[in-house]
Amino acid sequence: MTAPIDSALSGRRVEQLTGGRRLLIRLSGGVEVSVENDFRLAGPAEVEHFYPGLGMQPTGGLPELVGARLAAARVTPAGALVLAFDTGRTLTVAPDGPAHPWAVATADGPLFTAQAGGYLTARGR
Repeated sequence: MTAPIDSALSGRRVEQLTGGRRLLIRLSGGVEVSVENDFRLAGPAEVEHFYPGLGMQPTGGLPELVGARLAAARVTPAGALVLAFDTGRTLTVAPDGPAHPWAVATADGPLFTAQAGGYLTARGR
């Protein structure tokens, strides 16, 4: 699933981040990445951990992603989402947890949706 998700996300610019019970990453071209599960943001010198289920605001290195471009996106064999940004930061979402740990969508509906246990569904597949 790496190639389809990479082609759907790579090169897109982060336009906005919002928090709450999930992290919502709004990308250029009307694409949104929704993260409901715990995730980590690794940077050049640190790793930060976030827990949307407890409520969260984009703090630490997250606000620095606004304006960044996605350099690569992939789904691991276990179903984790890995987003690499041109800033050198990498956001990794664990595949287990909520019913939908993460999803990628447009105004036309979901493109990719992670299911609990690491399963992945893709529109048109």
